[in-house]
This record gives sequence, structure tokens and C-alpha cells, in this order.
Amino acid sequence: MTAPAKGPALDRFRLPAAALVVCIHTGPLASLSAGADFWLCRCLARVAVPFFLMVTGHFLARRGWRTTGPFLKRTLAIYLAAAVLYLPLNLYNGGFPPLEWGRRLLLEGTLYHLWYFPALILGVLLVRGLLRLGEPAALFIAGGLYLLGLGGDSYFGPAARLPGLGAFYQGVFALFGYARNGLFYVPLFLLLGAAGRRWSPRASRAGLLLSLGLLSAEGFALRALGWPRHDSMYLSLPLCAVFLFSLLLERNQGQDRRARRLSLLVYLLHPWCIVLVRAGARRTGLTGPLVENSLGHFAAVLAVSLAAALVLDGLRPLRLAPRGRAWREIDLSALRQNARALQALLPQGCELMAVLKADAYGHGAAPSARRLRRAGVRAFAVACLEEGIALRRGGVRGTILILGYTPPEEVPLLRRWRLTQTVADEAHGHALADRGEPLDVHLALDTGMHRLGIPAEDAAALVRLYRRRELRIKGLFSHLCVPDDPAREDYTNQQLTRFYQAADQLRQQGLDPGKLHIQASYGLLNLPPQPCAYARAGIVLYGVPSGGPAARRWPELRPVLSLRARVACVRTLRPGDRAGYGLAFQAERETRLAVLTIGYADGLPRALSQRGGRVLLRGRSCPMAGRMCMDQLLVDVTGLPDVEPGDVATLIGRDGGLEIPAEEVAERCGTITNELLSRLGPRARLVYRK
Repeated sequence: MTAPAKGPALDRFRLPAAALVVCIHTGPLASLSAGADFWLCRCLARVAVPFFLMVTGHFLARRGWRTTGPFLKRTLAIYLAAAVLYLPLNLYNGGFPPLEWGRRLLLEGTLYHLWYFPALILGVLLVRGLLRLGEPAALFIAGGLYLLGLGGDSYFGPAARLPGLGAFYQGVFALFGYARNGLFYVPLFLLLGAAGRRWSPRASRAGLLLSLGLLSAEGFALRALGWPRHDSMYLSLPLCAVFLFSLLLERNQGQDRRARRLSLLVYLLHPWCIVLVRAGARRTGLTGPLVENSLGHFAAVLAVSLAAALVLDGLRPLRLAPRGRAWREIDLSALRQNARALQALLPQGCELMAVLKADAYGHGAAPSARRLRRAGVRAFAVACLEEGIALRRGGVRGTILILGYTPPEEVPLLRRWRLTQTVADEAHGHALADRGEPLDVHLALDTGMHRLGIPAEDAAALVRLYRRRELRIKGLFSHLCVPDDPAREDYTNQQLTRFYQAADQLRQQGLDPGKLHIQASYGLLNLPPQPCAYARAGIVLYGVPSGGPAARRWPELRPVLSLRARVACVRTLRPGDRAGYGLAFQAERETRLAVLTIGYADGLPRALSQRGGRVLLRGRSCPMAGRMCMDQLLVDVTGLPDVEPGDVATLIGRDGGLEIPAEEVAERCGTITNELLSRLGPRARLVYRK
């Protein structure tokens, strides 16, 4: 028997779950059968909110709970917007005293369905704290809280008669109103979703049917006994929710963001839709079928809610899919790991200065800097004024050193954005000082590269610059020419000697040279620890070698960037057929060519396709074919008959057990990874891996 096709089952079930919430607030079967309506609304529909909570716990746990902060901010924003949306309805109903407004806003929600949002926020915060004890202990405590909450909900009758518990629950109700809150109710379902327990489909279906039967029997029994104060929490509800979630997990694959948005909108809007349906029914004389008939009322409210959700979702700004054509996939966790590995190589008192030139070598400067700050990096280097301003606008704090030349006329911008400027030579330094405004600078020394810098042996020029009061000289640095070439180690040592002698001469003049730095990526990996305040890490920070001889030390560094593109179409060529510009490719057998949505305008070297370039498709290596176009690329996929439009091809990075490292691509084209990565164009969008 064929297994059912998989799809985004978790996301798609959100819509039926939202409809069940509408059931709870409209009573679809109330005018037909009180017992049937009780079963539908007070038993079956009670699985809806636990499902929503388990989905939240599942996705937060999949990301290692790292996105908790953004999730809580987004949830709070939605809740506050909903509170404003229902403010007119609150005021129409008489509103609340000032203190009651605060209690409801913080703990209970300002309308009957909005309790979910403060409960969710509190529950997530509580779960994060409990997980510090380990997942088993967290589940045990959350289960205990749920059992305690049962006494304030469906089992209130006997629990309230126990010594001390009655007063306890009255205290709870003075704060929360109900036991279905972020303390007793939410943590257990968040953790059950995070655990993501799966059984076989047969076992899940059997368990769901059995637990639904138990839930129904429990609900009717408690109703007959008259015990419930409310009916949101049942002893068998977690069991029912776990089996339902297991069944959905087994069939879940991919995402349906539209279903997510629509279910949220239905949940948020349906109380207003209840008001609108009732008002419309009175005006049109349709009170009988649209209000008094409970099933008609439910259908009308659900239809209006869904229609409003569709309209609002249709008005939402449309955005390009980040993985639609070609993209650079950035693993910021690898970047942070690389920073820590390089920091471990530094001597005490030396800090890592992250070089973020050329948009962080094509990795995205501001997001990279923000993640590096979380790894303890507080100093950054860029090439030019524009890059420094972009970092500040991206919210990056700390020292930002501009390594290149900035015209003296731009001193006001340097000061406004609190940037540190390199003094390129003596004339540049005096021109900066002549602007008459105090400016943080580092002096560049020319120790033998003969690029920017004051000659290291020109002590008089250095002293003249240090005595310019407008220049607040915070550091002194140079750049090594050949730290990656063991055969020229003598030249590197000469540069080091010139650099430290210049610093010593300044000290002998009673001048503080400031923070010293001379090691870049390969100086850091090939040289012994240096008596400097900074080590400037560039290309190695992104987990790839530059090229040339291997470094003496290569710690556990991971590539941060992958380059991927889509298959647009697949062509079949007969033997002898030619393809591409110049008809450079000729099929020697029946050949299938995949057309990829990437070309040299995206930053790939045009020569790559004719120098042994390859891509990874479905975990297999496939050779490029013919000449690369500006926007497309041909790949021979004859050995992969299942390749189809929409498949993802990897040009740099890993797919399955295979990898195409950036240095392989650079070497084929006679360049280095620095150039290859920094030339990747903005058309290949940046996508940050969660």
C-alpha cells in the first residue's frame, strides 16, 4: 500500500486548529444538541491550543532555542497590536479600572481569546529557565505544574476542598483568572513539542483514537460530577496532543507560511467577526439562520474570519523568495566558531580584529559583525568610509578602523560615525589634522610592502604626527607582504624588526605608540605570538585558506559561505548536438543538460566552466558544460536522470557527503579565495542559515 504523500502537515493543521478555536467561541451544535456541542467544543476542540503550543516548542527547539528573543519580540508585537485592535470593543463593553487594565494586559489578555499571548510569553521564559536543569527534569516539573493546574480547572471541585489548596487557587485566580496560563498550562505542551516524540503511523492513529475516547469520557464524567471551574485542562489532554503531534510529525515535510499567517489571522480576528455577523444579521433580518441557528452562526463567523484573513494576507507586501534563483548561504554559527578558534591562538592581552572589507568578503558585513560581537570581538576593520558608515548603520558598536585612504574633507563624517581613520602617509596625517577637529586615528607604517604608510625608519615624521594634538593616535600598524611564503621568512622578520624598532623609538621620545598590530590572517597562522594588541583576521575568519602554501597552523575552522542556484530546465541533446555560446559544448552521446540560474554577472569567474568547473546536485558531482553565460550556466546531468527544474545546485559548499571548497574554484581560475568570495555579486542574495 502506498504511503500518503508528505507535505507541511504541521503548518496546514493550523487552519483546522484555528477553526476549532472558533467552535469554542460560537458553539456550532448548541441549538441542535447540548451534549454534542459539549463534546465538540469542550472535549475535541481542546486539542487546538495544545497543538499550537507544541508547534511553537518544536520549532524553537529545532533552532536550539537560539531564536527565543526574536520570537518573544514578535509575539509581543502581535499581542500589543491585537490589544489595540480590540480596544474599541473593550471600551464599548465598559472597559476596566486602571489596575485591572494592567493585570489583564500583563497576565490574562484584554479579551477572552488574547490570554494566549501573555501565557505563551511567560511559558517560553519559564521553559528556558527549566531547560537549564536538563530536558527530563524540565518535563517532570512542567508535568507537576500541569497537575497542579488541573485542580484549578476541571478538577476544581475536589481540589478546592483540600486543606490549603482552596486558598492557593483563589490567590492564583486573583492574578490570572484561570489556571490555563503560562505557569501551569503552557510549559508542558511547549516541552512536549520540543521533545517531538514519534511513533509509527499505526501506533499514532491508535493512540489518538484511544486518547480521544479517554478525553471524551473524562469530560462527560467531570461534567456530570459538577467539578470543573473551567474545562481547558484534562488529565488525558496531554496524551491526546502527543499522539496527534506524532501523527502530524510523521507526515510533515517542508513549510506552508501562508497557512501560518491565515491561521493566526483567523485566531486574532474571529471575535470581531462574531460581532459583525450578529450586527449584520440584525440589520438584514437574518438573526434566525445566522445567530439563533448555532451551526449557521459558526459557518458565518468562520467564513467572515477566513475572508478577512485572506484579504489582509493579500494586502501584505510581497517579497522575493531569498532562495528563488541564486543565493549565498551564510552559516553565522560557523563564523562565531572560527572566531573563537582564532582567539585561542592569541597570546594574553591580544584581541582579534575582524576584517570586514568588501561586505565581509561577500558574507554580509553588518550581520557578520553582530554575530562576532557575541563571540567577544570588539574591533573591526573595513576598507573605506562607506563600509564603516554601513556598519554603524547596521547597529555595530566597538572600534571600526578604516584601513584605506579617506579624503580630509570627510573628517566630519568620520567624527559623526565615530570611526577610526588610518593615516596613509605624513602628508595625509597633517591634512587630517589641519581640519581642526579631534580625530581618532591609527598610523600605518611602511615596513617593506611599499603600499600605504609612513616609512618605518622616518622617526622624525612619526614624531611630528604624534605631536599634532588634533590626531588622537590610538594605534600603530603595518602589513606583512609574504607571511604565507616560508621561503621568504627572512623578509617577514625584517618587516617585524622595522615595525618594533619604530615603536621603541617613539617610546624613547616619551610617546605612546598606542595599540600595535601587524599580523593579518597568515601572519596569525604562520608566525609565533606577537607582542601586539590586535591580530587582524581576514579570509581565515571565514573558514577558507587564501591560496598558495598551506598555513603552519590551521585550527578547527569551518567554511561559512555556500553558493547555490536553481535548476531552471533540463534539455536532452542527441550525439553531435552542440550547445551554448560559440557552440563550445558538443554531445558525444545522448546528453542531458541542466540550465542553472547563475552566471558570471553573479560574480563567478567566466572561465570556470571551461577549466573543470563542477557543481553538486542531489549529492553527486556534475561537470559544467560549454561557456558560462552572464545569467545561466550549463551542467551535464546525464548520470542523474531524476534532476528536474527547481532542484538546488551547489557551486561552493557541501551537498550530502561531497563538498566543493572555495579554494578549489579559485585555483581552477588562477585566483585566490579573497577575490572569488568578495566578487560575488548582490544578485546572489545573502541568506543566513537559522
